[in-house]
Amino acid sequence: MLVVLALGCRPERAKAPAGVLTLTAVEQQATWLRNFNPLMPGPRFPSQSGIYEPLAIYNSVTGEWVPWLATAWEWRDDANTLAFTIRQNVRFSDGQPLTAEDVAFTFELLRRYPALDQKAVWKFLDSVKAEGPGEVVLRFKRPFVPGFMALAHQPIVPKHVWKDVENPVTFTDPNPIATGPFTQVRLFQNQVYELGRNPDYWQPGKPAIDALRLPAFPGNDQANLALIDGELDWAANYVPAIDRVYVSRDANHHYWFPPMGTTVMLYANTTRAPFADANVRKALSMSIDRALMVDVAMSHYTVPADATALSALYERWRDPTAVKEGDWVRFDVAGANALLDAARLPRGPDGLRRGGDGKPLTFTIAVVNGWSDWVRAAQVIARGMKKIGITASVHLLDQGTWFQQLQRGDFELAVGWSIEGAAPYEFYRWLMSADTVLPVGTAAPGNWHRYASAAAAPVFTELEHTVDPAREKELEAQLQHLFVAEAPVIPLFPNPAWGEFNTTRFKGFPDAQHPWAALSPNKLPDVLLVLTALEPVTLPDGGAP
Repeated sequence: MLVVLALGCRPERAKAPAGVLTLTAVEQQATWLRNFNPLMPGPRFPSQSGIYEPLAIYNSVTGEWVPWLATAWEWRDDANTLAFTIRQNVRFSDGQPLTAEDVAFTFELLRRYPALDQKAVWKFLDSVKAEGPGEVVLRFKRPFVPGFMALAHQPIVPKHVWKDVENPVTFTDPNPIATGPFTQVRLFQNQVYELGRNPDYWQPGKPAIDALRLPAFPGNDQANLALIDGELDWAANYVPAIDRVYVSRDANHHYWFPPMGTTVMLYANTTRAPFADANVRKALSMSIDRALMVDVAMSHYTVPADATALSALYERWRDPTAVKEGDWVRFDVAGANALLDAARLPRGPDGLRRGGDGKPLTFTIAVVNGWSDWVRAAQVIARGMKKIGITASVHLLDQGTWFQQLQRGDFELAVGWSIEGAAPYEFYRWLMSADTVLPVGTAAPGNWHRYASAAAAPVFTELEHTVDPAREKELEAQLQHLFVAEAPVIPLFPNPAWGEFNTTRFKGFPDAQHPWAALSPNKLPDVLLVLTALEPVTLPDGGAP
Protein backbone atom coordinates (compact mmCIF):
# COMPACT_ATOMS: atom_id res chain seq x y z
CA MET A 1 0.00 0.00 0.00
CA LEU A 2 2.86 2.36 0.77
CA VAL A 3 4.23 1.76 -2.71
CA VAL A 4 0.96 2.80 -4.32
CA LEU A 5 0.66 5.92 -2.15
CA ALA A 6 4.21 6.97 -2.89
CA LEU A 7 3.64 6.33 -6.56
CA GLY A 8 0.73 8.75 -6.67
CA CYS A 9 2.81 11.58 -5.22
CA ARG A 10 5.85 11.37 -7.45
CA PRO A 11 6.54 13.51 -10.51
CA GLU A 12 6.11 11.78 -13.85
CA ARG A 13 9.22 11.30 -15.94
CA ALA A 14 9.37 11.80 -19.66
CA LYS A 15 8.85 8.55 -21.56
CA ALA A 16 11.65 7.19 -23.67
CA PRO A 17 11.33 7.68 -27.43
CA ALA A 18 10.00 4.83 -29.57
CA GLY A 19 12.53 2.06 -30.03
CA VAL A 20 14.47 2.97 -26.86
CA LEU A 21 14.36 0.22 -24.23
CA THR A 22 14.58 1.50 -20.63
CA LEU A 23 15.98 -0.93 -18.11
CA THR A 24 17.82 -1.48 -14.86
CA ALA A 25 20.78 -3.76 -14.33
CA VAL A 26 22.69 -5.00 -11.29
CA GLU A 27 24.13 -1.54 -10.62
CA GLN A 28 22.07 0.69 -8.36
CA GLN A 29 23.73 4.04 -7.84
CA ALA A 30 22.59 7.61 -7.28
CA THR A 31 24.81 8.87 -10.11
CA TRP A 32 26.67 7.31 -13.01
CA LEU A 33 30.41 7.50 -13.69
CA ARG A 34 31.37 7.16 -17.34
CA ASN A 35 33.37 3.93 -17.35
CA PHE A 36 32.95 1.30 -20.06
CA ASN A 37 36.23 -0.57 -19.50
CA PRO A 38 35.18 -4.24 -19.88
CA LEU A 39 38.42 -5.60 -18.44
CA MET A 40 37.89 -4.18 -14.95
CA PRO A 41 35.15 -5.12 -12.44
CA GLY A 42 32.08 -2.93 -12.24
CA PRO A 43 31.94 -1.03 -15.55
CA ARG A 44 28.68 0.44 -16.79
CA PHE A 45 26.17 -2.06 -18.13
CA PRO A 46 26.40 -3.69 -20.64
CA SER A 47 30.13 -3.15 -21.22
CA GLN A 48 31.02 -6.83 -20.75
CA SER A 49 28.12 -8.29 -22.70
CA GLY A 50 26.47 -5.78 -24.99
CA ILE A 51 29.24 -3.38 -25.95
CA TYR A 52 32.15 -5.83 -25.91
CA GLU A 53 31.46 -9.48 -26.67
CA PRO A 54 32.84 -12.91 -25.72
CA LEU A 55 33.94 -15.82 -27.88
CA ALA A 56 31.00 -17.98 -26.78
CA ILE A 57 28.07 -17.81 -24.34
CA TYR A 58 26.98 -20.46 -21.89
CA ASN A 59 23.19 -20.46 -21.86
CA SER A 60 22.56 -21.11 -18.17
CA VAL A 61 18.93 -22.10 -18.79
CA THR A 62 19.44 -24.67 -21.55
CA GLY A 63 22.94 -25.76 -20.49
CA GLU A 64 24.25 -25.28 -24.03
CA TRP A 65 27.20 -23.33 -25.42
CA VAL A 66 26.31 -20.76 -28.09
CA PRO A 67 29.06 -19.76 -30.55
CA TRP A 68 29.54 -15.98 -30.67
CA LEU A 69 32.75 -14.27 -31.80
CA ALA A 70 34.11 -17.78 -32.20
CA THR A 71 32.28 -20.23 -34.46
CA ALA A 72 33.97 -23.37 -33.16
CA TRP A 73 36.58 -24.67 -30.69
CA GLU A 74 38.63 -27.79 -30.22
CA TRP A 75 40.69 -29.40 -27.44
CA ARG A 76 44.04 -30.74 -28.67
CA ASP A 77 47.14 -32.41 -27.28
CA ASP A 78 45.38 -34.27 -24.41
CA ALA A 79 43.61 -31.07 -23.28
CA ASN A 80 46.86 -29.10 -23.12
CA THR A 81 45.79 -26.88 -26.02
CA LEU A 82 42.53 -25.14 -26.92
CA ALA A 83 41.91 -23.62 -30.36
CA PHE A 84 39.14 -21.14 -31.23
CA THR A 85 38.00 -20.49 -34.79
CA ILE A 86 37.25 -16.75 -35.01
CA ARG A 87 34.11 -15.63 -36.82
CA GLN A 88 34.74 -13.94 -40.16
CA ASN A 89 33.16 -10.65 -41.33
CA VAL A 90 32.88 -9.17 -37.83
CA ARG A 91 33.86 -5.53 -37.56
CA PHE A 92 34.45 -3.20 -34.67
CA SER A 93 32.24 -0.15 -34.51
CA ASP A 94 34.94 1.98 -36.21
CA GLY A 95 34.89 -0.33 -39.24
CA GLN A 96 38.11 -2.25 -38.51
CA PRO A 97 37.82 -6.06 -38.82
CA LEU A 98 37.98 -8.40 -35.84
CA THR A 99 40.81 -10.91 -36.21
CA ALA A 100 42.57 -13.52 -34.14
CA GLU A 101 45.17 -10.84 -33.33
CA ASP A 102 42.57 -8.94 -31.31
CA VAL A 103 41.76 -12.05 -29.29
CA ALA A 104 45.42 -12.85 -28.61
CA PHE A 105 46.10 -9.20 -27.73
CA THR A 106 43.23 -9.17 -25.22
CA PHE A 107 44.63 -12.16 -23.36
CA GLU A 108 48.11 -10.66 -23.51
CA LEU A 109 46.76 -7.55 -21.76
CA LEU A 110 45.55 -9.78 -18.93
CA ARG A 111 49.04 -11.26 -18.63
CA ARG A 112 50.82 -7.88 -18.66
CA TYR A 113 48.37 -6.32 -16.19
CA PRO A 114 47.38 -8.92 -13.55
CA ALA A 115 44.72 -6.58 -12.14
CA LEU A 116 42.79 -7.17 -15.38
CA ASP A 117 42.95 -10.95 -15.04
CA GLN A 118 39.69 -11.16 -13.11
CA LYS A 119 39.29 -14.93 -13.62
CA ALA A 120 42.99 -15.73 -13.03
CA VAL A 121 43.36 -17.36 -16.44
CA TRP A 122 47.12 -16.85 -16.51
CA LYS A 123 47.49 -19.23 -13.61
CA PHE A 124 46.83 -22.04 -16.09
CA LEU A 125 47.65 -20.44 -19.46
CA ASP A 126 51.15 -20.63 -20.89
CA SER A 127 50.68 -18.76 -24.16
CA VAL A 128 48.04 -17.35 -26.52
CA LYS A 129 48.89 -16.90 -30.19
CA ALA A 130 47.07 -15.98 -33.36
CA GLU A 131 47.55 -18.64 -36.03
CA GLY A 132 46.61 -16.57 -39.04
CA PRO A 133 43.58 -14.24 -39.05
CA GLY A 134 41.05 -16.91 -38.17
CA GLU A 135 42.41 -19.08 -35.34
CA VAL A 136 43.63 -18.47 -31.80
CA VAL A 137 45.60 -21.20 -30.05
CA LEU A 138 45.78 -21.19 -26.27
CA ARG A 139 48.43 -23.45 -24.71
CA PHE A 140 48.16 -24.45 -21.09
CA LYS A 141 50.76 -24.93 -18.36
CA ARG A 142 48.78 -27.99 -17.41
CA PRO A 143 45.46 -29.46 -18.57
CA PHE A 144 42.70 -27.25 -17.23
CA VAL A 145 39.39 -28.22 -18.83
CA PRO A 146 37.22 -26.13 -16.43
CA GLY A 147 39.04 -23.01 -17.59
CA PHE A 148 37.03 -23.04 -20.80
CA MET A 149 34.24 -20.84 -19.40
CA ALA A 150 36.60 -18.09 -18.24
CA LEU A 151 38.31 -18.09 -21.64
CA ALA A 152 35.14 -18.26 -23.72
CA HIS A 153 33.44 -15.51 -21.71
CA GLN A 154 36.35 -13.06 -21.89
CA PRO A 155 35.26 -9.78 -23.56
CA ILE A 156 37.46 -9.02 -26.57
CA VAL A 157 38.92 -5.54 -27.13
CA PRO A 158 40.42 -4.11 -30.38
CA LYS A 159 44.20 -4.19 -30.57
CA HIS A 160 44.38 -1.11 -32.79
CA VAL A 161 42.76 0.98 -30.04
CA TRP A 162 43.99 -0.56 -26.80
CA LYS A 163 47.65 -0.86 -27.86
CA ASP A 164 47.87 2.91 -27.38
CA VAL A 165 46.15 2.97 -23.98
CA GLU A 166 48.77 4.05 -21.46
CA ASN A 167 47.27 2.23 -18.46
CA PRO A 168 44.43 -0.23 -19.16
CA VAL A 169 43.82 -0.62 -15.41
CA THR A 170 42.80 3.02 -14.94
CA PHE A 171 41.40 3.59 -18.44
CA THR A 172 37.68 4.45 -18.29
CA ASP A 173 37.05 3.84 -22.01
CA PRO A 174 34.54 6.72 -22.33
CA ASN A 175 33.89 6.14 -26.05
CA PRO A 176 34.17 2.40 -26.61
CA ILE A 177 35.09 0.82 -29.93
CA ALA A 178 33.65 -2.69 -29.87
CA THR A 179 31.81 -5.43 -31.78
CA GLY A 180 28.62 -5.53 -29.71
CA PRO A 181 25.04 -4.56 -30.58
CA PHE A 182 25.13 -1.30 -28.55
CA THR A 183 28.32 0.70 -29.00
CA GLN A 184 27.24 4.33 -29.46
CA VAL A 185 27.24 6.47 -26.29
CA ARG A 186 24.67 8.99 -27.48
CA LEU A 187 23.87 10.44 -24.04
CA PHE A 188 25.71 10.36 -20.72
CA GLN A 189 24.56 12.37 -17.73
CA ASN A 190 24.81 11.86 -13.98
CA GLN A 191 21.27 10.47 -13.81
CA VAL A 192 20.88 8.65 -17.10
CA TYR A 193 22.80 7.33 -20.09
CA GLU A 194 21.83 5.92 -23.48
CA LEU A 195 23.64 3.50 -25.76
CA GLY A 196 22.66 3.51 -29.42
CA ARG A 197 22.69 0.46 -31.66
CA ASN A 198 25.77 -0.50 -33.63
CA PRO A 199 24.73 0.19 -37.25
CA ASP A 200 27.28 -2.32 -38.57
CA TYR A 201 26.57 -5.15 -36.15
CA TRP A 202 27.64 -8.52 -37.52
CA GLN A 203 24.24 -10.21 -37.03
CA PRO A 204 22.06 -9.01 -39.92
CA GLY A 205 18.94 -7.12 -38.84
CA LYS A 206 20.02 -7.01 -35.20
CA PRO A 207 19.59 -5.44 -32.80
CA ALA A 208 16.01 -4.43 -33.55
CA ILE A 209 16.14 -1.99 -30.63
CA ASP A 210 17.38 1.52 -31.41
CA ALA A 211 18.96 2.18 -28.03
CA LEU A 212 19.21 1.23 -24.36
CA ARG A 213 18.35 3.81 -21.70
CA LEU A 214 19.55 3.35 -18.10
CA PRO A 215 18.31 5.75 -15.41
CA ALA A 216 20.21 5.88 -12.11
CA PHE A 217 18.39 4.57 -9.05
CA PRO A 218 19.99 4.73 -5.58
CA GLY A 219 18.03 1.71 -4.32
CA ASN A 220 15.28 -0.85 -4.79
CA ASP A 221 12.44 1.43 -3.70
CA GLN A 222 13.07 4.06 -6.38
CA ALA A 223 13.65 1.44 -9.07
CA ASN A 224 10.46 -0.38 -8.09
CA LEU A 225 8.37 2.77 -8.33
CA ALA A 226 9.63 3.33 -11.88
CA LEU A 227 8.90 -0.30 -12.74
CA ILE A 228 5.37 -0.25 -11.33
CA ASP A 229 4.59 3.03 -13.09
CA GLY A 230 5.55 1.56 -16.49
CA GLU A 231 8.71 3.64 -16.91
CA LEU A 232 10.87 0.53 -17.20
CA ASP A 233 10.60 -2.00 -20.01
CA TRP A 234 12.96 -4.51 -18.38
CA ALA A 235 14.33 -4.86 -14.87
CA ALA A 236 15.98 -7.18 -12.37
CA ASN A 237 14.39 -5.91 -9.16
CA TYR A 238 13.33 -7.50 -5.93
CA VAL A 239 9.64 -6.50 -5.71
CA PRO A 240 7.64 -7.51 -2.62
CA ALA A 241 4.12 -8.81 -3.39
CA ILE A 242 4.83 -8.53 -7.10
CA ASP A 243 1.52 -10.03 -8.27
CA ARG A 244 -0.43 -7.39 -6.36
CA VAL A 245 1.71 -4.29 -6.85
CA TYR A 246 3.03 -4.93 -10.39
CA VAL A 247 1.24 -7.64 -12.37
CA SER A 248 -2.28 -6.59 -11.37
CA ARG A 249 -1.72 -3.01 -12.58
CA ASP A 250 -1.33 -3.88 -16.26
CA ALA A 251 -1.85 -6.96 -18.42
CA ASN A 252 1.52 -6.20 -20.06
CA HIS A 253 3.41 -6.57 -16.77
CA HIS A 254 5.18 -9.92 -16.35
CA TYR A 255 7.96 -11.53 -14.30
CA TRP A 256 9.98 -14.73 -13.99
CA PHE A 257 12.01 -15.51 -10.84
CA PRO A 258 13.57 -18.98 -11.22
CA PRO A 259 15.91 -19.83 -8.28
CA MET A 260 18.88 -20.05 -10.63
CA GLY A 261 20.80 -16.97 -9.58
CA THR A 262 23.94 -16.86 -7.50
CA THR A 263 23.75 -18.18 -3.97
CA VAL A 264 23.59 -15.36 -1.44
CA MET A 265 26.22 -15.98 1.22
CA LEU A 266 27.34 -14.64 4.55
CA TYR A 267 31.10 -14.30 4.10
CA ALA A 268 33.20 -14.60 7.27
CA ASN A 269 36.72 -13.23 6.81
CA THR A 270 38.88 -16.23 7.72
CA THR A 271 41.96 -14.03 8.17
CA ARG A 272 40.34 -12.55 11.28
CA ALA A 273 39.64 -14.28 14.57
CA PRO A 274 37.56 -16.25 15.31
CA PHE A 275 36.36 -16.97 11.77
CA ALA A 276 39.21 -19.33 10.86
CA ASP A 277 37.52 -21.97 13.03
CA ALA A 278 35.00 -24.03 11.01
CA ASN A 279 32.96 -24.70 14.15
CA VAL A 280 32.57 -20.96 14.71
CA ARG A 281 31.33 -20.52 11.15
CA LYS A 282 28.92 -23.42 11.61
CA ALA A 283 27.69 -21.93 14.89
CA LEU A 284 27.01 -18.59 13.22
CA SER A 285 25.12 -20.46 10.51
CA MET A 286 23.00 -22.33 13.07
CA SER A 287 21.98 -19.03 14.67
CA ILE A 288 20.31 -17.91 11.42
CA ASP A 289 16.57 -18.50 11.04
CA ARG A 290 16.53 -19.02 7.28
CA ALA A 291 12.79 -19.69 7.19
CA LEU A 292 12.23 -16.25 8.72
CA MET A 293 14.77 -14.77 6.32
CA VAL A 294 13.03 -16.22 3.26
CA ASP A 295 9.76 -14.84 4.61
CA VAL A 296 10.66 -11.27 5.62
CA ALA A 297 13.60 -10.61 3.28
CA MET A 298 12.66 -12.58 0.18
CA SER A 299 8.84 -12.69 0.20
CA HIS A 300 9.02 -16.48 -0.29
CA TYR A 301 10.50 -16.08 -3.79
CA THR A 302 13.18 -18.61 -2.88
CA VAL A 303 13.98 -21.33 -0.33
CA PRO A 304 16.62 -21.67 2.41
CA ALA A 305 19.97 -22.90 1.15
CA ASP A 306 21.12 -26.40 1.92
CA ALA A 307 24.67 -27.04 3.13
CA THR A 308 26.06 -27.67 -0.37
CA ALA A 309 25.17 -24.02 -1.19
CA LEU A 310 24.22 -25.05 -4.73
CA SER A 311 21.35 -23.25 -6.43
CA ALA A 312 18.91 -24.84 -8.88
CA LEU A 313 21.43 -24.04 -11.61
CA TYR A 314 23.33 -27.15 -10.46
CA GLU A 315 20.37 -29.39 -9.68
CA ARG A 316 21.62 -32.26 -11.82
CA TRP A 317 24.88 -32.28 -9.83
CA ARG A 318 23.46 -32.10 -6.30
CA ASP A 319 24.46 -35.02 -4.04
CA PRO A 320 21.62 -35.93 -1.63
CA THR A 321 23.96 -37.54 0.91
CA ALA A 322 25.98 -34.32 1.16
CA VAL A 323 22.75 -32.39 1.70
CA LYS A 324 21.80 -34.71 4.59
CA GLU A 325 25.20 -34.29 6.25
CA GLY A 326 24.83 -30.52 6.43
CA ASP A 327 22.94 -30.06 9.68
CA TRP A 328 24.65 -26.72 10.33
CA VAL A 329 22.24 -24.86 8.04
CA ARG A 330 19.34 -25.70 10.38
CA PHE A 331 18.19 -23.05 12.87
CA ASP A 332 19.47 -24.50 16.15
CA VAL A 333 20.38 -22.03 18.89
CA ALA A 334 21.28 -24.75 21.38
CA GLY A 335 23.55 -26.43 18.85
CA ALA A 336 25.20 -23.12 18.00
CA ASN A 337 25.87 -22.41 21.67
CA ALA A 338 27.40 -25.85 22.13
CA LEU A 339 29.80 -25.28 19.23
CA LEU A 340 30.84 -21.87 20.59
CA ASP A 341 31.42 -23.36 24.04
CA ALA A 342 33.63 -26.03 22.48
CA ALA A 343 35.50 -23.32 20.56
CA ARG A 344 36.37 -21.69 23.92
CA LEU A 345 34.37 -18.55 23.32
CA PRO A 346 32.67 -18.41 26.72
CA ARG A 347 29.79 -16.23 27.84
CA GLY A 348 30.60 -13.50 30.35
CA PRO A 349 28.40 -12.45 33.27
CA ASP A 350 26.57 -10.09 30.90
CA GLY A 351 25.64 -12.97 28.60
CA LEU A 352 28.02 -11.83 25.87
CA ARG A 353 30.60 -14.19 24.47
CA ARG A 354 34.27 -13.33 24.78
CA GLY A 355 37.04 -13.83 22.27
CA GLY A 356 40.59 -14.89 23.00
CA ASP A 357 41.42 -11.36 24.13
CA GLY A 358 38.67 -11.42 26.73
CA LYS A 359 36.64 -8.75 24.95
CA PRO A 360 32.99 -9.25 23.91
CA LEU A 361 32.53 -10.53 20.36
CA THR A 362 31.23 -7.61 18.33
CA PHE A 363 31.06 -7.77 14.53
CA THR A 364 29.77 -5.69 11.63
CA ILE A 365 27.87 -7.16 8.69
CA ALA A 366 28.62 -5.24 5.49
CA VAL A 367 25.71 -4.96 3.06
CA VAL A 368 24.75 -2.69 0.16
CA ASN A 369 22.60 0.28 1.17
CA GLY A 370 19.39 0.29 -0.86
CA TRP A 371 19.34 -3.46 -1.50
CA SER A 372 16.34 -3.84 0.76
CA ASP A 373 16.16 -7.65 0.52
CA TRP A 374 19.79 -8.07 1.56
CA VAL A 375 19.47 -5.44 4.28
CA ARG A 376 16.54 -7.32 5.82
CA ALA A 377 18.49 -10.57 5.52
CA ALA A 378 21.39 -8.98 7.40
CA GLN A 379 18.99 -7.81 10.10
CA VAL A 380 17.75 -11.39 10.54
CA ILE A 381 21.38 -12.53 10.84
CA ALA A 382 22.14 -9.92 13.50
CA ARG A 383 19.03 -10.89 15.43
CA GLY A 384 20.05 -14.54 15.43
CA MET A 385 23.58 -13.81 16.61
CA LYS A 386 22.19 -11.91 19.59
CA LYS A 387 20.60 -15.18 20.74
CA ILE A 388 24.06 -16.80 20.99
CA GLY A 389 25.73 -13.92 22.81
CA ILE A 390 27.29 -12.12 19.84
CA THR A 391 26.63 -8.47 19.03
CA ALA A 392 26.39 -7.82 15.28
CA SER A 393 25.47 -4.53 13.62
CA VAL A 394 24.43 -4.02 10.01
CA HIS A 395 26.87 -1.72 8.19
CA LEU A 396 25.23 -0.08 5.14
CA LEU A 397 27.61 0.88 2.31
CA ASP A 398 27.18 2.18 -1.21
CA GLN A 399 27.70 -0.56 -3.76
CA GLY A 400 31.14 0.60 -4.90
CA THR A 401 32.55 0.81 -1.38
CA TRP A 402 30.98 -2.51 -0.38
CA PHE A 403 32.45 -4.31 -3.38
CA GLN A 404 35.88 -2.75 -2.90
CA GLN A 405 35.98 -3.84 0.76
CA LEU A 406 34.75 -7.30 -0.18
CA GLN A 407 37.41 -7.73 -2.85
CA ARG A 408 40.23 -6.51 -0.62
CA GLY A 409 39.22 -8.57 2.40
CA ASP A 410 38.52 -5.42 4.41
CA PHE A 411 35.51 -6.73 6.36
CA GLU A 412 34.49 -8.99 9.22
CA LEU A 413 31.17 -10.35 7.94
CA ALA A 414 29.56 -9.44 4.63
CA VAL A 415 26.53 -10.48 2.62
CA GLY A 416 27.53 -11.19 -0.97
CA TRP A 417 26.89 -13.29 -4.03
CA SER A 418 28.76 -16.31 -5.41
CA ILE A 419 30.51 -16.90 -8.71
CA GLU A 420 28.79 -19.23 -11.14
CA GLY A 421 30.06 -21.72 -13.67
CA ALA A 422 28.80 -24.45 -15.93
CA ALA A 423 29.48 -27.04 -13.20
CA PRO A 424 30.04 -26.93 -9.41
CA TYR A 425 33.83 -26.94 -9.95
CA GLU A 426 33.88 -23.24 -10.81
CA PHE A 427 31.43 -22.40 -8.01
CA TYR A 428 33.54 -24.15 -5.38
CA ARG A 429 36.87 -23.05 -6.81
CA TRP A 430 36.06 -19.45 -5.88
CA LEU A 431 35.02 -20.53 -2.38
CA MET A 432 37.73 -22.98 -1.28
CA SER A 433 40.65 -23.34 -3.73
CA ALA A 434 44.13 -22.15 -2.75
CA ASP A 435 44.57 -21.00 -6.36
CA THR A 436 42.01 -18.23 -5.78
CA VAL A 437 43.37 -16.90 -2.47
CA LEU A 438 45.01 -13.47 -2.77
CA PRO A 439 46.66 -11.45 0.02
CA VAL A 440 44.44 -9.17 2.05
CA GLY A 441 44.53 -5.72 0.47
CA THR A 442 44.74 -7.12 -3.08
CA ALA A 443 41.48 -6.94 -5.04
CA ALA A 444 40.28 -10.51 -5.56
CA PRO A 445 37.65 -11.53 -8.15
CA GLY A 446 36.35 -14.16 -5.72
CA ASN A 447 37.30 -16.03 -2.56
CA TRP A 448 36.83 -12.77 -0.68
CA HIS A 449 36.92 -14.66 2.63
CA ARG A 450 40.44 -15.99 1.82
CA TYR A 451 39.87 -19.70 2.39
CA ALA A 452 41.92 -22.64 1.08
CA SER A 453 40.92 -26.28 1.55
CA ALA A 454 43.90 -28.64 1.58
CA ALA A 455 41.60 -31.65 1.22
CA ALA A 456 39.92 -30.17 -1.86
CA ALA A 457 43.18 -29.48 -3.73
CA PRO A 458 43.62 -32.97 -5.25
CA VAL A 459 39.93 -33.06 -6.22
CA PHE A 460 40.25 -29.76 -8.06
CA THR A 461 43.40 -31.04 -9.78
CA GLU A 462 41.75 -34.22 -11.03
CA LEU A 463 38.71 -32.29 -12.25
CA GLU A 464 41.04 -30.07 -14.24
CA HIS A 465 42.23 -33.11 -16.20
CA THR A 466 39.14 -35.22 -16.58
CA VAL A 467 36.97 -35.38 -19.68
CA ASP A 468 35.01 -38.42 -18.46
CA PRO A 469 31.44 -37.28 -17.48
CA ALA A 470 30.92 -40.11 -14.98
CA ARG A 471 34.18 -39.40 -13.17
CA GLU A 472 33.47 -35.70 -13.26
CA LYS A 473 30.18 -36.23 -11.44
CA GLU A 474 31.91 -38.31 -8.74
CA LEU A 475 34.49 -35.59 -8.21
CA GLU A 476 31.88 -32.84 -8.10
CA ALA A 477 30.11 -34.84 -5.36
CA GLN A 478 33.38 -35.02 -3.41
CA LEU A 479 33.62 -31.22 -3.49
CA GLN A 480 30.10 -30.99 -2.09
CA HIS A 481 31.01 -33.28 0.84
CA LEU A 482 34.16 -31.24 1.56
CA PHE A 483 32.21 -27.99 1.47
CA VAL A 484 29.68 -29.43 3.92
CA ALA A 485 32.47 -30.63 6.23
CA GLU A 486 34.47 -27.38 6.22
CA ALA A 487 31.79 -24.66 5.82
CA PRO A 488 34.11 -22.17 4.08
CA VAL A 489 31.22 -19.71 3.79
CA ILE A 490 27.69 -19.59 5.16
CA PRO A 491 25.02 -20.06 2.45
CA LEU A 492 21.76 -18.18 3.05
CA PHE A 493 19.50 -18.79 0.05
CA PRO A 494 19.72 -19.24 -3.72
CA ASN A 495 19.02 -15.87 -5.25
CA PRO A 496 16.20 -15.85 -7.78
CA ALA A 497 17.29 -14.78 -11.24
CA TRP A 498 15.20 -11.61 -10.98
CA GLY A 499 13.45 -10.53 -14.14
CA GLU A 500 10.47 -8.28 -14.87
CA PHE A 501 9.34 -7.07 -18.26
CA ASN A 502 6.68 -4.86 -19.81
CA THR A 503 5.37 -5.93 -23.23
CA THR A 504 3.72 -2.59 -24.01
CA ARG A 505 6.61 -1.48 -26.24
CA PHE A 506 8.87 -4.53 -26.67
CA LYS A 507 8.37 -8.26 -27.22
CA GLY A 508 10.41 -11.44 -27.32
CA PHE A 509 11.39 -11.82 -23.66
CA PRO A 510 12.01 -15.33 -22.29
CA ASP A 511 9.69 -16.44 -19.47
CA ALA A 512 8.54 -19.53 -17.60
CA GLN A 513 6.47 -20.64 -20.61
CA HIS A 514 9.29 -19.88 -23.05
CA PRO A 515 12.51 -20.64 -21.11
CA TRP A 516 14.95 -20.26 -23.98
CA ALA A 517 17.38 -18.05 -22.03
CA ALA A 518 17.75 -16.31 -18.69
CA LEU A 519 15.42 -13.32 -18.39
CA SER A 520 17.45 -11.40 -15.82
CA PRO A 521 19.61 -8.59 -17.30
CA ASN A 522 22.02 -9.35 -14.44
CA LYS A 523 23.02 -12.65 -16.06
CA LEU A 524 26.22 -11.94 -17.98
CA PRO A 525 26.93 -12.68 -20.76
CA ASP A 526 23.56 -14.49 -21.17
CA VAL A 527 21.97 -11.05 -21.53
CA LEU A 528 23.42 -10.83 -25.06
CA LEU A 529 21.05 -13.59 -26.13
CA VAL A 530 18.09 -11.45 -25.07
CA LEU A 531 19.41 -8.08 -26.24
CA THR A 532 19.78 -9.43 -29.76
CA ALA A 533 16.32 -11.06 -29.77
CA LEU A 534 14.02 -8.30 -28.50
CA GLU A 535 11.85 -6.39 -30.97
CA PRO A 536 9.70 -3.26 -30.72
CA VAL A 537 5.94 -3.75 -30.64
CA THR A 538 4.24 -2.43 -33.76
CA LEU A 539 0.62 -1.25 -33.65
CA PRO A 540 -1.85 -2.24 -36.40
CA ASP A 541 -1.43 1.18 -37.99
CA GLY A 542 2.34 0.65 -38.17
CA GLY A 543 3.13 3.02 -35.32
CA ALA A 544 4.67 2.39 -31.91
CA PRO A 545 2.90 2.40 -28.51
